[in-house]
Parts: sequence; C-alpha cells; structure tokens
Amino acid sequence: MDSLTHIVLGACIGEAVAGKKLGKKAMLLGAIAQSLPDIDFVTAFFLSDTQDIVAHRGITHSLLFIVVGTLVLSFLSDKIFHKTPLSYKSWFLLFGINLFVHVFIDSFNAYGTGWFEPFSHRRFSFNVLFVIDPFFSIWPFLGVLGLLILRRHDRRRKRCWEIGIGMSVLYLGYAITNKLQADKVVRENLAAQHIPADHYFTIPTIMNTWLWEAVVRKDNGYYIAYHSVFDRNEQMNFTWFPRQDSLLELVENKEEVKDLQVFANGYYTLERRNDTLIFNVLRFGQIAGWENPAAPFAFYYYCDRPEANNLVVQRGRFKGWDLKRTRSFIRRIKGN
Repeated sequence: MDSLTHIVLGACIGEAVAGKKLGKKAMLLGAIAQSLPDIDFVTAFFLSDTQDIVAHRGITHSLLFIVVGTLVLSFLSDKIFHKTPLSYKSWFLLFGINLFVHVFIDSFNAYGTGWFEPFSHRRFSFNVLFVIDPFFSIWPFLGVLGLLILRRHDRRRKRCWEIGIGMSVLYLGYAITNKLQADKVVRENLAAQHIPADHYFTIPTIMNTWLWEAVVRKDNGYYIAYHSVFDRNEQMNFTWFPRQDSLLELVENKEEVKDLQVFANGYYTLERRNDTLIFNVLRFGQIAGWENPAAPFAFYYYCDRPEANNLVVQRGRFKGWDLKRTRSFIRRIKGN
C-alpha cells in the first residue's frame, strides 16, 4: 500500500496496543514501525534500475525481517523507554503486529512481497487491492484524525481505532469477495470462448475494487479483458497481445532483461514504439484499458534508453486523465 496508509494504520494499531500507557507516543511508534519495511528504498542509490525493481519488497518484506525487526525494536525500546509502564510483551506486540500487517497488506497488491527471502525468491501477490485504494485507507485516516483531536483519557479513543482498523478489515473482505466473483466470471468466459485457463490473473483497476482486469497467458501472447462486478451482461471481450520474444535479441544488456523477466513472472510483451524498444510488464495492467482495449501498459521499460527509466512503476497511470475519462471510468464501473 501507499506510505500514508501504512502510517495511519500503524498509528491506529499503536493506539490499540499501547495507547493507554504511552498516550499519543504509541501512535507515533506504531506509524514508524509500520513504515519500517519500506526502508528498502535506499537500494535505489546503489543498484541498477532493474536490480532495484527486483529487490524492492524483498528482504525487508520477509518473515525473517519481521522476527528480527520485532526483537531488535522491542529490546531497544525497552531499554530507551525503561521508565514507561510498558512490558516487554507489549513492546513485542506493538512492533510485531505493525511489521506483520505491513508485509501482509502489501501482499494484496500486484507488486508482491518476498515472504521467504533470502531463502526463496518467490513473490506473493494476491492482486486484491490497488496500491492506492481510498476506500481502504479512509477509515484508518479518520481514526487517526479522531485520535489526534481527543484527549488521552477520552473513552471515545477506543471507538476511533476500532473504526480505523475494523472498517479496513471489512473492506478487505469485501474486496476479496469481489475478486472471487470476478475470477468466476473470467473462468466461465474462458470456457465458453474455448480459451485455455491454465494461467491467468485478475487485478483491480485504479483505486477501486469493482472493475477488474483479466490477463490470460496462452502460448506466445495474452488475452486481456475487463469485468465489473455490476455487469449485467457478463460476456467478456478479450483483446490479443503478442509477446514478441524475438525482439529480445535486440537488447544489448542481457542481465537487464533477465531482471525484468523475473519481475514479470511470465507476463510481459515487447514492442517497438517510435524506434524505441519497450519491455511491458502486464502485472500492473493497462492505462485506461477499459476505455481503449489497445491502451499501453502502466509498467514499461525502455531497453535502449536506460537513462529514461526513473520511476518506471505505474508510469503514465494518470496520463491524459481528465473529466471525460473520469466519467468513462465511472460508467464502466457501473456495468454494461
């Protein structure tokens, strides 16, 4: 999830675990702990672009990091704040829950997390939530807002963190239900259209959990289509995208390509655009593909212009986004 979501969610958890004894300091420590796994941004300073892409959400989003981080933070806090009436067990819960929740929630995005790093490089991504989902984040934000306003011993503080955490959990459950429904419709369409369904995934479109994109891998390319949970006509119109592996021969930096292939996890295409060779990672969807079936992908990498690859993830996601596109997006969510 985005950094702001981790901060407010961590603050709510901090209040729930230690607010009565630490006051608002518990919110601050919870927000810091919840943000700690994203310290891996520093790898961008000494790794290449493609190496950094693969490394992000790796070791700092692993179970090993949760255990070690919890033990170290609990030990240091117990020594530094030895005059506070907080037990070591409470410190352990404060940091352990926040680190675990960060890693767990990030696993519901398309990027994925390396739970078992450094022993296994497999990434876990459930593709349930868009990385920025205001309907998930608004509840802990409102909870923190209330906690900042209310006095330390106000009984209503409990209600604030209960809403902040509880409503987010309920929304996550609702998003999972929508995904299961979307997957069911996709499988039915693939069977009806005689398209093999051995390898496919669904991801939510931008900032919502109602409109889903389906990407189906077949032989030397992919079928892509969209489904809204409010669709009355559940027939999906798939668009074909060839992989074009032959273009890999034109890439000079082979190590760069290997990194991108690992990151793409088998879902990528190559194309020539204005004499530039582009590597598309399909795991992050298209840019307004519901509006234009042939729309470009949100993650693309310039294979012959590495200096132009800053912030390659979600690049151009909001390009051309205006009132007309917003209306088109809302209409598609409402169903066909």
